[in-house]
Amino acid sequence: MAHAVLKFNKEKINEIKKHYQNALINKSAPGALFTAKTPDYTITAYQSGKVLFQGKNAELEAAKWQAGNNQDAPSKKSAAAYSAPHQYLPPKNISDLTIIGSDEVGTGDYFGPITVCAVHSGPEQHDILEQLGVKDSKSLTDERMIMIARDLIKHVDYSLLILPNDKYNQLQSRGYSQGKMKAILHNQAILHVIDKLKAKNKAYDAVLIDQFAKPDLYFSYIKDEKQQARDKVFFQTKAEGLHLSVAAASIIARYAFLKEMDKLSELAGQKLPKGAGYKVDEAAADIIRKKGEGFLKNIAKIHFANTKKAQKLK
Repeated sequence: MAHAVLKFNKEKINEIKKHYQNALINKSAPGALFTAKTPDYTITAYQSGKVLFQGKNAELEAAKWQAGNNQDAPSKKSAAAYSAPHQYLPPKNISDLTIIGSDEVGTGDYFGPITVCAVHSGPEQHDILEQLGVKDSKSLTDERMIMIARDLIKHVDYSLLILPNDKYNQLQSRGYSQGKMKAILHNQAILHVIDKLKAKNKAYDAVLIDQFAKPDLYFSYIKDEKQQARDKVFFQTKAEGLHLSVAAASIIARYAFLKEMDKLSELAGQKLPKGAGYKVDEAAADIIRKKGEGFLKNIAKIHFANTKKAQKLK
């Protein structure tokens, strides 16, 4: 059975409980604050702050709550990514190598696209990147990331890909999982950077992907795609803390996501909230009332549970 475990503060847990109030059941495990059950997943919140998602769609449901989670628990990663050590773990000297690092943003947000970025950097660029303020994006505000990204893109070779909501929804309706979409985007972004480096006669030692799935699963997703030789590809969760290339990729991807959210907010005629909580349900319900349910396909990931919640609120 698929599962994922996240950790939240009390305020967030109360928000989660309110979000699933129609699915709450009376019987809960010892030490549990509440349990919500649907045909596709079961959610149990504990007094420790941990929230367990179980069931066939558990990882997808958990991903909706991972955006903006600043607790010490895994951020934007599924439980599958936190597996036993694998053959693609990076070497201990990874920070000293010239790397193409990649990361993605927007996977847990109902509104907005998925943005994926790959960045090339090595030790000779570390000083300038650090001067610009490049570090783990979770320690930066959105405003600070915007400022950094505007300068950062002038100093690195990178590729940025944006999967708009209408295309995302088309792929999802054709059976593409979010994991497969992300894998294809990461692979494409990495190959684009490699092409840029070849044109400039620049070298790199390896590729480092901020891990969102088991490596074997990642490679199965892109089996029909042109791809980098596997012996030069590494995967690591929280890779933005291992190499500045991944930290830079995360910042640029977030910058692009925020810009797209501004565009979509203008299109919707209201400020679109991030994440997948109750405020998102309310905003979606308001949009349905004003513009019709079909409009959501242009600005949201409509297979998220937020759509059904919004339909009940409208």
